[in-house]
Amino acid sequence: MHHAYLLRPQNSVIVSRMLPCGLQITSTGPTSIEKASGETVKLDCQFTLAAEDSGPLDIEWSLQPSDNQKKEEVVIVYSGDRAFEHYYEPLKGRVHFNSPDPKNGDASMNIMGLKATDTGTYQCKVKKVPGISSRKILLTVMVRPSKPRCYAEGQTHAGKDMVLRCSSVEGTQPLQYIWERTTGNKLLPPLAVLDPVGGTMSLRNATEAASGTYKCIAKNRIGTEECLVEVNITQPPNTAGVIAGVVICILLVLILLALLLFCCCRARNKKKYEKEIAYEIREDVPPPKSRVSTARSFTSVGSQRSSLGSMSPSNLHEYTKPQYDKIPSEEYERPPSHAPIPPPSRMAGPNLSRMGAIPVMVPAQNRDGSIV
Repeated sequence: MHHAYLLRPQNSVIVSRMLPCGLQITSTGPTSIEKASGETVKLDCQFTLAAEDSGPLDIEWSLQPSDNQKKEEVVIVYSGDRAFEHYYEPLKGRVHFNSPDPKNGDASMNIMGLKATDTGTYQCKVKKVPGISSRKILLTVMVRPSKPRCYAEGQTHAGKDMVLRCSSVEGTQPLQYIWERTTGNKLLPPLAVLDPVGGTMSLRNATEAASGTYKCIAKNRIGTEECLVEVNITQPPNTAGVIAGVVICILLVLILLALLLFCCCRARNKKKYEKEIAYEIREDVPPPKSRVSTARSFTSVGSQRSSLGSMSPSNLHEYTKPQYDKIPSEEYERPPSHAPIPPPSRMAGPNLSRMGAIPVMVPAQNRDGSIV
């Protein structure tokens, strides 16, 4: 009994052969494969059997852990002339044997719809007692760059510095960014500074000649994506004119506010003055006399006149005889500055003669006023 080992340098190919019998893996393809996400990959595992290998045939593909603390995950198994393809949940429905009958010497495995998480080291192990052989393949699933985002930072005025940025969110490293100009003379500005890793292009002391459309290309080993950004360099605005305009606008606003405040105060003072004048006028006007007392005064005067008109020689002495026992009417208005006139005293006839009075004959009258 003897053992034979076949080793290749740098773990690029690991093929072991245990030869108590003739089972061996004959695949000579690459042991390191790079594929883009979404594609399909075939992990090759061809083998041959010898007459001495009389035991049942078992084929097993497993995903080797990247960390020694983790266990390997069984992906797919062929045993008892049956294939079992639903061991590993992340690859469920996307993995199967390349041959419908692997016992014929083709234990290769196909993985469809590759994802970045499918990256890892896969091992093919073929066992037919007493023979056992295995082979490992490193699979790297690469993601092409996602569509990058291009934009400009900084002031777009002549004489200023600005930066054009380009970035892809997804993509297997290393990513490289390339800037091109698509308009004009298609040459980058002479003072442009490029960063192919960070994806930036700095334009120092930019001029109007730098205006145009620029294209950024995000690139890795499996694909490219690009985006466009428009740059428009203009002359800086007249700062003094802008400041003067702002100052003038502020002054106009202040003047309008002052005029509005003045008009409001003036209207308020005018209204207050009108109210004060109205109060003064009301205080100067005397209260009106009572209409009832005035009517009574005219009635009293009228009655006196009618009495004088009906006098006769027979009742003259009765009229001239003052009525001292009557109280003057309350409605009769008498000037406050004049004292009441004292009633005339009765004088005898001799006294009147001494005073020069002339006797007058007064005809007698009846009570109804007729002369007797």
